[in-house]
Amino acid sequence: MPFWKRKIPQEGSAPIAGNAALAFFFELIQVVAVSLAIIIPVRYFLIQPFYVKGASMENSFFDHEYLIIDELSYRYKDPNRGDIIVFRYPADPSQFFIKRVIGLPSETVEVSEGTVKIYNDRYPNGITLDEKAYLDKEYLSAGKRTVTLKSDEYFVMGDNRPASLDSRYFGAVKRVAIVGRVWLRGWPFDRWKVFEKPVYSL
Repeated sequence: MPFWKRKIPQEGSAPIAGNAALAFFFELIQVVAVSLAIIIPVRYFLIQPFYVKGASMENSFFDHEYLIIDELSYRYKDPNRGDIIVFRYPADPSQFFIKRVIGLPSETVEVSEGTVKIYNDRYPNGITLDEKAYLDKEYLSAGKRTVTLKSDEYFVMGDNRPASLDSRYFGAVKRVAIVGRVWLRGWPFDRWKVFEKPVYSL
């Protein structure tokens, strides 16, 4: 074969592999940067994972269940009655509690004889809260407490009333302490569920 038709290795061909590796490295950095740009805002400003500890929300939630918390909704609107929320414990803000919203700002909440009554502008004489949708019959609202809420306060209670440390004991929860509402249960898979607020008659 004439020499001019022979394939002769070119000088400087070796660095091509190095250039390819460098290009791959920069591409990997770009992928990671874009992923973080998406994940970090979602993780810290939109939704957060939370792990249930304790029995205060049984039978709605059990110990070791994995929840996703919606942090976005409360940036544009206030919590509703019946929402299940995560908030900072008033006595120790480093701890996070999960409870259900029972009383709204400026209302008076009366817990007595196993029931909860709400007093507000619509019901100045009070109305008993119907909690059959989420409260087992044996989980009576023990204790006796009457609290009038300020314009930025909420009264919260656990669904497992006998085992719940809640507003009956530590008082109202400030609006600023609320992290978000429970959006869905992701684990265990056989209990996967998206949560919506219950419908009340008041």
